[in-house]
Amino acid sequence: MTTLDAIFLGLLQALGEFLPISSSAHLALLPYLRGQVYQGLTFDVMLHAATLLAVLIYFWKDWWILLKEGLSAPKSRNGRMLWYLAAATLPAAVCGVLFDDWAENVFRNPLLMAGNLMFFAAILWWADRKNAQQEEFASWLDTPFKTVFLIGCAQTLALMPGVSRSGITITAALFLGLSRSAGARISFLLSAPIIAGATVLKLGHMAAADFNGVLAAGFLSAFAGAILVIGWLMRFIKTHSFDVFVYYRWILGAFIIAFYFWK
Repeated sequence: MTTLDAIFLGLLQALGEFLPISSSAHLALLPYLRGQVYQGLTFDVMLHAATLLAVLIYFWKDWWILLKEGLSAPKSRNGRMLWYLAAATLPAAVCGVLFDDWAENVFRNPLLMAGNLMFFAAILWWADRKNAQQEEFASWLDTPFKTVFLIGCAQTLALMPGVSRSGITITAALFLGLSRSAGARISFLLSAPIIAGATVLKLGHMAAADFNGVLAAGFLSAFAGAILVIGWLMRFIKTHSFDVFVYYRWILGAFIIAFYFWK
């Protein structure tokens, strides 16, 4: 892998992790479409670590307040939300451990990924139309435990490349009455513990020899790209629907199916 390849994949990870288009599908499909060998687990883990760092830094004020009040005043709004997020992470964490091998092998079938891209894009389109920004709660901090937990449960589907972790959690949030902005914020906050857990889980398979300049270039590219993507998306969804991402996923899915049979 060249440094340019690493930078490109880093940017792809940044876009796919937080935009509802599935980073895992893009990272798996790109080498397939280009006839290249999969870039490897070590590289993917470092890209996820970069996006984890980005979401922690971008939402550092939220995390600081949540952690401080979660430990000192667990019954306050912020305190409750910390424990809601922690509980909502458990279903995806358990499924991630149980179905890790399936996620790395069985679920990487190109046709399955194409189907996931297209089907769950349609569900996102439906949720966005059904919701129409009619938020039930005065603030995302007022979101009840059941709602946050169900959003967390939706993360389990993202084990399948093409579903999109951010896409499925935002879809669930919209169906449950949250606005796009509130749903995206909870989705991004939920991403931190799940990405951290996945990164730690894979660290045991990494060796010091795996770290090099190419890996560093990918890490920095993913980190910088993620910071920009998060900020842009939070502004974008205040006045726009998710239609552009839905259409992109439909087009990409159709292209993958055509490529699979043409090849």
